[in-house]
Amino acid sequence: MKIQGHAALVTGGGSGLGEATARELARLGAKVAVLDINAALAEKVAAEIGGIACPCDITQSDSLQAAIDKAAAAHGPARILMSIAGIGSAKRVVAKDGGPAPLEDFVRIINVNLIGTYNASRLFAAACAKLEPMEDGERGAMVFTASVAAFDGQVGQQAYSASKAGVAGMTLPMARDLAQHGIRVCTIAPGLFATPLLRQLPEPIQQSLAASIPFPARLGKPSEFAELACHIVTNGHLNGEVIRLDGALRMAPR
Repeated sequence: MKIQGHAALVTGGGSGLGEATARELARLGAKVAVLDINAALAEKVAAEIGGIACPCDITQSDSLQAAIDKAAAAHGPARILMSIAGIGSAKRVVAKDGGPAPLEDFVRIINVNLIGTYNASRLFAAACAKLEPMEDGERGAMVFTASVAAFDGQVGQQAYSASKAGVAGMTLPMARDLAQHGIRVCTIAPGLFATPLLRQLPEPIQQSLAASIPFPARLGKPSEFAELACHIVTNGHLNGEVIRLDGALRMAPR
């Protein structure tokens, strides 16, 4: 599917990997809607790429549907969904004080990363399935965001790893489910990337993390994630696949 001229939704598009993907889509000629819970960041990115800001909470169906409707009113129905919004957490099962990890933290991570991704996919797919088919009967494409933590989760990453493993796990069944509607589904599992959150760490820690990557021994560039996400859209035979983007990194236990 060609990207130029099509409407695209990018959740988490206000910063990090989502921002880079929104910018790459716009560069390739897409009509981009920036969906983010941070309205100020969404507005900034949208203004700079000629898109539209659609602030929303992906865990709330009414909020997300309103954002999708706003984007459709401006750009027409979307054929591309980049589901990138997510949050992290690190909690040991048994805390330092001997008590159990807070259940609320686990629920929050699952709610945003896994349920939020599913919420965006179901609302997007229902609208996309009504569109006229294009070449090969294709109607649209979705790209999810997992993590290498789905496979190599470190100490304390129970919630984060479970949420991202869930995203990876629903990729193939969703691709099979939506095949009848001509909608492809793939997931990217990024490793260590130079996002604003990671850049907040002290420089020695950043260098140590980069040195753990076999090759190239540096943090991933958000633009590299964005390029792969857009390639998935344009390569019509990519479907039902989870792609690691990590420089051959395998995370150590801690």
